Amino acid sequence: MRKKMKLWAIPFMLFMVFVLPVTAMAAEEGDVPVSNMYATFWALVPPLVAIILALVTKEVYSSLFIGILIGGVFASNFNFEHTINHVFERGIISVISDSYNVGILVFLVILGIMVAMMNKAGGSAAFGEWAKIHIKSRVGAQLATVVLGVLIFIDDYFNCLTVGSVMRPVTDSHNVSRAKLAYLIDATAAPVCIIAPISSWAAAVTGFVEGEDGFSIFIRAIPYNFYALLSIVMMISITVMKFDYGPMKLHEKNAKNGDLFTTPDRPYADAKEEVVSSKGKVIDLVFPIIVLIVACTIGMIYTGGFFEGADFVTAFSNSDASVGLVYGSFFGFVFTIFFYWLRKVLKFRECMECIPDGFKAMVPAILILTLAWTLKAMTDSLGAAEFVAGAMESSAGHLMNFLPAIIFLIGCFLAFATGTSWGTFGILIPIVVAVFSGNDQNMMIISISACLAGAVCGDHCSPISDTTIMASAGAQSNHVNHVSTQLPYAITVAAVSFVTYIVAGFVRSAFIALPVGIVLLFAVLLIIRKKTQES
Repeated sequence: MRKKMKLWAIPFMLFMVFVLPVTAMAAEEGDVPVSNMYATFWALVPPLVAIILALVTKEVYSSLFIGILIGGVFASNFNFEHTINHVFERGIISVISDSYNVGILVFLVILGIMVAMMNKAGGSAAFGEWAKIHIKSRVGAQLATVVLGVLIFIDDYFNCLTVGSVMRPVTDSHNVSRAKLAYLIDATAAPVCIIAPISSWAAAVTGFVEGEDGFSIFIRAIPYNFYALLSIVMMISITVMKFDYGPMKLHEKNAKNGDLFTTPDRPYADAKEEVVSSKGKVIDLVFPIIVLIVACTIGMIYTGGFFEGADFVTAFSNSDASVGLVYGSFFGFVFTIFFYWLRKVLKFRECMECIPDGFKAMVPAILILTLAWTLKAMTDSLGAAEFVAGAMESSAGHLMNFLPAIIFLIGCFLAFATGTSWGTFGILIPIVVAVFSGNDQNMMIISISACLAGAVCGDHCSPISDTTIMASAGAQSNHVNHVSTQLPYAITVAAVSFVTYIVAGFVRSAFIALPVGIVLLFAVLLIIRKKTQES
């Protein structure tokens, strides 16, 4: 019965989207009017529908597209012609032609090509053999993934794909499920970037804090970023304690028996890494990645004016992550070609043969990212930001001590529904600064931290988040599997973070609130482990 309901869900939604607008074709003529649903709760309905459909049907492409169509219908006041124009001209075509988005897609493709080259050169296989000798347990493989994720703090996109390509052979050899790998990647991407002073995220946050020393505020906010800090504690704890719960428990159980995917839909399961060269060594994987990290860092500070006289911190604050990552990845790609040619592990022609292979490997991520960006464009045109900002301002003066916890929840919900943490920063941080600036500096710091933590939490949980999508791509995991398996873990940390922000609102000290949060998280995990062992 449930299977039939899933099959009927998509045709029913398509009927609602396409047939109902036809009845209103004659209702509107000329320019597209402002939607009657602008800046209301209805603005959040399209992403919520997409998220629910993705989780129910386990099919992300059609779910995202239906959410986009509903957004187009709402934005055009149920006019068929305007709906089609809005979805394609102002949606899909607009986001694909956006220079920032194009830069991210180019970065994805180049990184995919580099991974294909590393595989063909034998670097990945050599690293896998090295890891089998030096990393001798499932716990060691998972902890190594966490450590690498923490070390690559420059940018979350770069983190997801680099950690995935390096650690996938290692975790596979120790029968760690792809869903668990995706969670470890995702939980060390945005959560680490948001507490790293030198990162694209720090630069973004600094730019949103107007009228204040943005970088100084970011530094002071780090100890209060409870979700990010507790996420790291969470990963280490469940790895060392050797237990899992929720859907992840089944995935890990099956992985120990050799099934890394669990579900019938197992992307890349049949993709065998073709190793042409028998001369491949660990350096053929490690050295290009080190060069890539250095080149991406230089690319980012270059876009921020470092070579025109700006200091390092200012250059990072003013950097364009999209352009910087493209420059860095391109020079990393060129270096890798020359490096393999000099080492005589790959000929130039063989490097060029990796280009279509690398592109094809990134097609699923590119499709989902494009649809997710389009869905965000629909919610923007419906005034989702204005609706949340209005609700936030109307309640800012009440329950002052509970305000950090309330801001955390609002940030979670907005980022989850829209799939963007940076957009959430842009909405909430100016409001927080306006409420507290000149009145209560300490509470402003705590509230900004709550905004950052909530945005990262919602972004971490959302199936339409670009970081979540790239974590699936990096782990080569089914995207819906990744979302459903990590949700219980993320929700656990979010619940503990919420309580911790209540404590922080009263004690106003990270040195008291953070230890309380860590102890509470351990207590919750011990209770969950006991319950899972009994079941």
